[in-house]
Amino acid sequence: MANMKQNKLSWLIAAFIFSSPVFALESDAKQPITIDSNGATYDERAELSTYTGNVIATQGSIRVNSDKLDVHFKNGEAEKLVFSGKSARFKQTPSVGGKDITGQASTGEFYPKRNLLVLIGNATVLQGNGTYSSDYIEYDIKTSLVKAGDKSASTENSKQRVHVVIQPKP
Repeated sequence: MANMKQNKLSWLIAAFIFSSPVFALESDAKQPITIDSNGATYDERAELSTYTGNVIATQGSIRVNSDKLDVHFKNGEAEKLVFSGKSARFKQTPSVGGKDITGQASTGEFYPKRNLLVLIGNATVLQGNGTYSSDYIEYDIKTSLVKAGDKSASTENSKQRVHVVIQPKP
C-alpha cells in the first residue's frame, strides 16, 4: 500500500513539474514521466515529499537533475518544488528544432500555480543566443520572461551584479 501510494505520488509530483505547455514542447505533456532517485520519503503530516541522491526527472524533452528534490504540499496540492545540490540543473526544448533552454543554480524553486521558476545562488540560464548569470534569476514560464538580479533592492542600490552575454548570430 505504501509503495503504491509513493508511485501515485511520484506521478502527481512529476505532472506538476512538467505540465506547463509553454515550458516544453507541446508533445512533452503526452510523454510518460519518470522520476529516479536513490531514495524517496513522504511525510503526510508535514505535507512534504523528498527525493534524494542523483535525482533525475524527465518527461519528453524536459530533464531536471539534482541531488535533492523537495515537494511542499498545501491542502493536497503541490505548492512549491525545490531542487538543490551541486548538480541542480534543467534542460528543455521549447519547440521542434529549437535550441534547448538550459539552466543551473545551487537551488531552484518552482511554483506551479504561479508558473514561476526561481534560480538562486550561482544561477545561469542559457536561452537562444543569450546567457544570463546572477545569484537570483526568475523565469516566468507563461510569458518566457527572464528577470535577473536582486529582487528586493532597486536597480541603483543593488549590490548584486547581473552578467549577460549575447552571442552574434552565425
